[in-house]
Amino acid sequence: MVGSALVKVLEEKGFNNILKKKHHKLDLIDQKETRQFFSNEEPDYVFLTAAKVGGIQANNKYRGQFIYENLMIQNNVIHSSHLSGVKKLIFLGSACIYPKFAKQPIPEKELLNGYLEKTNEPYAIAKIAGIKLCQSYFDQYEDNFISLMPNNLFGPNDNFDLETSHVIPALLRKFHEAKILFKDEVSIWGTGTPQREFIHIDDLVDAMIFAMNNINAKEIYHNNISHINVSSGEEVSIRELAFLIKMVVGFEGEVKFDNSMPDGTPRKILDGSFLNQIGWVSKIDLKNGLESLYSWYSDNYEFE
Repeated sequence: MVGSALVKVLEEKGFNNILKKKHHKLDLIDQKETRQFFSNEEPDYVFLTAAKVGGIQANNKYRGQFIYENLMIQNNVIHSSHLSGVKKLIFLGSACIYPKFAKQPIPEKELLNGYLEKTNEPYAIAKIAGIKLCQSYFDQYEDNFISLMPNNLFGPNDNFDLETSHVIPALLRKFHEAKILFKDEVSIWGTGTPQREFIHIDDLVDAMIFAMNNINAKEIYHNNISHINVSSGEEVSIRELAFLIKMVVGFEGEVKFDNSMPDGTPRKILDGSFLNQIGWVSKIDLKNGLESLYSWYSDNYEFE
């Protein structure tokens, strides 16, 4: 999702020398294949958006795959970037790196300040390793490698599989199919009480390009932080989110919450003040983002 959105914007800005490969053409888990690609192409700038991702169910069910594949992808790309003399790299992480009961809103310095949420611990550990790899390569080699940590992403080209998707695409699909089938209710996992923040993919892409153009590694690490939060600054409960998506989709039935299922982290809101002070702010609010996503979904998915 991130990669396709990033390429679209870069092409719109006039960049025509973008190196892009589909997974079946370049397996970043394969060290030799990754190194060969970097050796042949010699890129100057790298956006590392590739990752194995998913919602609570997928993270909890495929724990081995999540830690192994993400470690291999980021280790291979970051080390190959170092060997090839890449001028600048941006590694994209996730807000799940923070402790389950972190200070809220979460500042960058909360990293490694407590226990992680168990359901996505393997994925989080992999992302923390990626952050520290970028920081360590600056410390030892002065490589200009930096890390951005967005909160929950949503937007076009997301994964809408109900078993492996994140909360917004899963809810949007559930409400859409319930409307089409004239169902009386939609059941939602958990109590609905956890507080979250969501950021539209176009906002994240804007922040990534801003960081590539304006932020260097020494500005981050000399401020005693290891990465930068990317925050929308808009907080919402899962219950509020569900009713907002219900309204956007136009579903007229009931919403029921399954209290027997886990909620995950009780509150996860990022402190985005560091990036805001440098000059970047979110532009797309949640309601408008959901409306544009549902319009895209309606045009691109057929109910089977």
